[in-house]
Amino acid sequence: MTSQAPTVSATPLAALPIIVNPSHLNDPTPNGYSTAVITPVAGRLAFISGQGGQDRTGALSSDFGEQVKQAYANLAAVMDALGARLEQVVKLTVFVVDHDMSKLGVLTESVTRMFGAKLPAQTLVPVPKLAIDPMMFEVEAVVLLD
Repeated sequence: MTSQAPTVSATPLAALPIIVNPSHLNDPTPNGYSTAVITPVAGRLAFISGQGGQDRTGALSSDFGEQVKQAYANLAAVMDALGARLEQVVKLTVFVVDHDMSKLGVLTESVTRMFGAKLPAQTLVPVPKLAIDPMMFEVEAVVLLD
């Protein structure tokens, strides 16, 4: 079964998510996320399955940073197929095998490079293992299409 890419209209500014980082809470943006994101009531959401660090051939680097970089490139490719822009991402969930603080810099740098100042809400979930043994990173996304 094949599917065609959906036709997605340009999103009016009023339909874009609003980022909320309350001033009375610690600023999360240096860590690569926002506290909350408000989306309009009427809109279509896309739920993007976990994207790992495999390239087009299925090859997977043994380097954590390279896996993160490729996973975000894969996420961008899915966004492109949906006709969506990065500022339409409202929530990321990232899964990190054997997470420790040494990995946080790579994660923060990658998400900030991709999203700039419009950081989506994000949750990091440390896990002992992912679907494929050499996988060290996976990212899911919720996207407001319109």
